[in-house]
Amino acid sequence: RLRDREFKQLHKIDRALERIRDGSYGWCRDSGEPIGLGRLLARPTAELCIEAQERHEQAESGLARSRQT
Repeated sequence: RLRDREFKQLHKIDRALERIRDGSYGWCRDSGEPIGLGRLLARPTAELCIEAQERHEQAESGLARSRQT
């Protein structure tokens, strides 16, 4: 599990470095809005602003609930 978690984190870091190179780092992947500095400081690999992340998590939880029924 630890190796899998580290592999996923390395992949996220690689994607963040690619976004730095192409100039899209710090901008929300979904909305195009800037990702807040506080969020980037807390999670430098963030691809979504807070609002988009919350929508994404709500959609995921809705899918999980629908699978249970």
